[in-house]
Amino acid sequence: MAITVAELVAEPQLGLTLLAGAEGRDNRITWAHTSDLPRLWEWVTGGELMMTNGLSIPADAAGQVALAEAMMDSGASALAIGEKMHAPELLPEFLEACNRLPLPLINIPYPLPFIAIARSVAESSLLEESRRLRQTARVYDLLRTVGASEDHWQSLVQRLAVELDAELFVVDRRCLHPWHPGGQRLPGFLADEWAPQSGQATLAGKNFQWHRVRGRHVLTVDIPTHANALLVVLPNTEPHPDAVVLLHAATVLGLQLSRIVLSLEGRHRLAGEFLLQAMDGRLGAAEMESRLAAFDVPADDFLVASISADDGDILANVHIELWRHGVSAASLRRNNRLHVVVPAEVADDVLLHCAGSSATIGISAPASVAGLQRALQESLWALGSARANKLGLSRYAQGPSWLGLTGFEEGTALVRRLLGPIFDYEQSQEGDLIVTLRTYLDSQRSWQKTAAALFAHRQTIIYRMRKIGELTGLDMGETSTVAQLWFALQIHEAMHR
Repeated sequence: MAITVAELVAEPQLGLTLLAGAEGRDNRITWAHTSDLPRLWEWVTGGELMMTNGLSIPADAAGQVALAEAMMDSGASALAIGEKMHAPELLPEFLEACNRLPLPLINIPYPLPFIAIARSVAESSLLEESRRLRQTARVYDLLRTVGASEDHWQSLVQRLAVELDAELFVVDRRCLHPWHPGGQRLPGFLADEWAPQSGQATLAGKNFQWHRVRGRHVLTVDIPTHANALLVVLPNTEPHPDAVVLLHAATVLGLQLSRIVLSLEGRHRLAGEFLLQAMDGRLGAAEMESRLAAFDVPADDFLVASISADDGDILANVHIELWRHGVSAASLRRNNRLHVVVPAEVADDVLLHCAGSSATIGISAPASVAGLQRALQESLWALGSARANKLGLSRYAQGPSWLGLTGFEEGTALVRRLLGPIFDYEQSQEGDLIVTLRTYLDSQRSWQKTAAALFAHRQTIIYRMRKIGELTGLDMGETSTVAQLWFALQIHEAMHR
C-alpha cells in the first residue's frame, strides 16, 4: 500500500514537521511532485504530495486560504513547503484552513533535498506499482471480452465501474447528455452544477481534473478518441482510483466507442446509397418501405430535413449526433447539403442540437414513401426560406415566405416559365447559357468581368446574353427582367444543387 502522511513524517532521516491538517495524516500518498507554478493545484491528479519552495504561496490571507481549498478540491494528499526559501509568512488563516479541510501541511527542513522525499515515497510505492499493473491488465482485458455491439457498451461501463469501485458516466462536455444512447445520465447534483450557460462548454480545461462538488470528489477525464466525450468518475471510497489506471480506463472506453462508431459508418454508407436511389426515383414503394424499416424509420410518417452549414465538416458527424441522442435516421450528403430522413415526431430542438448552432435546417411536411421526392423538394424550399430569413430552422408551409412565394410549386412554376426555354435549348444544343447568365448576374452585369471569369471573348458573352433574351422573350436591359431571372436562378439552384 502507498505510504501515509503520518508514515512519511515519521521517517527520522527526513526530519519533516506537520504544521497543520493533522486530521488528514492517514491520507495515502501515491506520488511526490515538485512545482512552483502559481496555480499549484492544476498539476494534481489525485493523491500526490505537492512540494514547493514557496513561490507558489500567495502572500495574503485570502490567497493562502484559496490555495488550501483548491489543493483539497483537486485531491492532493498533502502540501509540503521548503523552509528558509521563498515562502511568505504562513498566516493564521492559512493554518486554520488547513486544519478545517483538513489538508496536511508539511514543513521541509533546510537544506533537505526534495528528491529525498520523492525517493522515499517512490520506494514505498513499489508494491502499489505492482497492483497498478495488474489492475491495468484487467481493465484492458475487459475490452477483449466485450463485443463491438452497441448493446455491450453499458456492460463495459458497469464492469469498469466495479473494477475501479466508482460510478462512471460518459457524457458530451458541451451539453452533458450521455455520449452513448444507452448511457446513464449524470446525477442531478452534477447536472445542476455543470449546466451549460449560453451554449458554452462548462467543463473546459485540462483533460484530467479533480473537482469538489457538494462535498464529493469528482474526476473529469477526456476520452482520447472522441472530441467532447468526457468520462466523469465518482469514487465510492477512499483512496480514490489510481490516476494512471483511470487514464487507461478512459482509453478503453474510447476504443470501444471507436468500434461502435466504425460499425455505424457501415450502416451510414448503406443509408446514403439507399437514399440516393430513392430520391432519384429508382426504387419502388415496397422496397423503400423495407429499406426504411431497416433503419427504424416509419415508412408512412417521416420527415426529410435538409441541412447546410458554412463549415461543411460539421455535416460529417450529424448522423452520429442523431444516433447519440436516440434518433433513428437515414442520411445522404449531396452537393454540400445533408438530407436526413427521421421519424415525424422528432422535435425541432433535437434536430437543432444535433446539427449544431451554425447549421441551417429546412424540414418537409410529414410524408410517406410515395411522397419522398416531394418531401425532399419541400425540405429544400424550407431550407431556402430559413437561409433567406436568417433562421436556424424552418418548416415547409409554416415558416415565412421565400422571395414572395409560399411553396415549391410556385417556385417550380416560376423557374419553368422564366428559365424553361433556356433548359430546353441547352438539351438540344451545346451551350453554356445558364452558366453565363449566373456569372453575368454575379459579376454585376459586367461584360468584361463575365468574359474574364468564363475565359471567353467579350463578344461571345454579348451573343449568349442576346440569345437568352430571344429564348425568354425578355428585354435583358430591363431591371425587372434581371430581378426575375435572379429570383428564378436562386430558386433553381437551391432546389437542385
